[in-house]
Amino acid sequence: MDGSVMSYYPVFLQMEDRHALVVGGGAVASRKVETLLEYGATVHVVSRDLNQTLRNLMDDGRIRFLGARFEEKHLEGMFLVIAATDDAALNHRISEGARSRGLLINAVDQPADCTFIVPSIVKRGDLVIAISTSGKSPAFAKRLRKALEGQYGEACGSFLELMGRVRERVLALGLPQKENSRIFQEIVDADLPEAISSGRWDEVETMLETVLPGEIGIKDLLER
Repeated sequence: MDGSVMSYYPVFLQMEDRHALVVGGGAVASRKVETLLEYGATVHVVSRDLNQTLRNLMDDGRIRFLGARFEEKHLEGMFLVIAATDDAALNHRISEGARSRGLLINAVDQPADCTFIVPSIVKRGDLVIAISTSGKSPAFAKRLRKALEGQYGEACGSFLELMGRVRERVLALGLPQKENSRIFQEIVDADLPEAISSGRWDEVETMLETVLPGEIGIKDLLER
């Protein structure tokens, strides 16, 4: 066994309005770009060639094309960088430039040139499950993602929207922290996502009426 095992600190990044650079124009690069856009990043792309997905995004004004050849100046003002070309030497050069500026860098399939790795993701509204094998087996991470996608359906997103409204109303009452925790835990333990998924909103309403303080309007919470 190799004693120098790389370990990664799990973290979720707030990318809204942050600038990200993706170098590369193929399928891998376009997947990275689409994910960054989904989370609100301002995405800049450098590549000799752009696939149709990236061309469409550029034509729609959703990404900023900086040119065909990577230059060090492209790193200025960036928060995060992804090197996704088929040229390992170029990816390494991009990584060195990003590191020297203290930028987050992911070089696809080149772990030694990364300061972060991208997990496999299950997203259901505000529920985000990130799966990583620390780079040892992306294929296994993909398998786990598919299993979790089957286990956690779209109802989880609807449940979290409801819980966001519940939490806001409960905290506004100024109850003791212990009481807040009891309320939230009882709601979670009631398995409301399954009832929501089946459209059994009468059950959801009854459960909330049982647990929540009377001054909270249940009808307002359930507006959909």
